[in-house]
Amino acid sequence: MAQEIEALTPYARSLGITIESWEEGTPILSVPFDKMVEGRPEHYHGGATGGLLETAGYAALRAELGRQGRAAMLKPINITVQYLAAGKSRTSHAVGRVTKLGRRSANITVEAWQDERTRPIATAVMNVLMTDPDD
Repeated sequence: MAQEIEALTPYARSLGITIESWEEGTPILSVPFDKMVEGRPEHYHGGATGGLLETAGYAALRAELGRQGRAAMLKPINITVQYLAAGKSRTSHAVGRVTKLGRRSANITVEAWQDERTRPIATAVMNVLMTDPDD
């Protein structure tokens, strides 16, 4: 539960993002479709999709840092989102994967999908600076 609270920012919670399950130590996030995430009628707003991707990326990184017993303040260097298909009026899911974890920076890839995980609606690549929490 403590990991879940750390992984979800107030913004993420306001969108209704939750940790749906864990897969090999990495959280899978989901957000149900409702008016809070709606853009054009019956479709996710791009910002809500981007927020889900970003939250899943940070959650994956925090989980990996936790496994290593590391604490860090996370600061975005760059986040690039690719919108591949319109998110429709149903639950969306996302999972991140840490592709490189260094001492001061991390690279993460993230995928969001709805019905089939093999058919993502959006992807993201994140570069994150990690600083000592006591600095």
